[in-house]
Amino acid sequence: MLDGGFLTKKLYERLSRHPTADDIVAECDTRMKLPQVAGYELLRIYYYDAHPSTDRVKRPVSRSDLQLGATPRYRQSQSLFDQLDLRPHFALRMGQVTLSPTKWRIRPRVMKDLLKAPRALTDADFDLDMSQKGVDMHVGMDMARLALKELARTVIVVTGDSDFVPAFKFVRREGVKVILATLGHNVRTELRQHADIVI
Repeated sequence: MLDGGFLTKKLYERLSRHPTADDIVAECDTRMKLPQVAGYELLRIYYYDAHPSTDRVKRPVSRSDLQLGATPRYRQSQSLFDQLDLRPHFALRMGQVTLSPTKWRIRPRVMKDLLKAPRALTDADFDLDMSQKGVDMHVGMDMARLALKELARTVIVVTGDSDFVPAFKFVRREGVKVILATLGHNVRTELRQHADIVI
């Protein structure tokens, strides 16, 4: 079970480039070689992320139009999802990205700099204020279904998100072993506490 946003961010840090479907498959192959799952049959690789926004917004200072569906980031994300969708054993579980009512937020570093030396703001001083909806729910429902239908003895979850703690607790009570793969990320203690093995 792959937290797509987390995984692609960690791979970007490691590779210094945007990860490809091959990079993600290679990461899964590494997890399948763990001694804790030696001899196990792979049921499925669940990849959780959100479709990028296609909204049209006004830039915060210049007020010029920005079509999010025409940005390089949109094309890159959509291409990755399309490639993963065709890979064996992959099932994509997609949520949605929503914009906040204000749509933009000032970058924290910019705010610090402005307090030291005030200046006029530019569009580049802002980030879109977006959040994912439905991704955590998909993870929880899939984990519960696998446990209740006794489809899996062990799940490997690649994430750094402590929102998954309730799902971890539930499946462990149902007898499913949870292996947490943090990819070297410093996750909260409670997430580690509710996994059987942390790698």
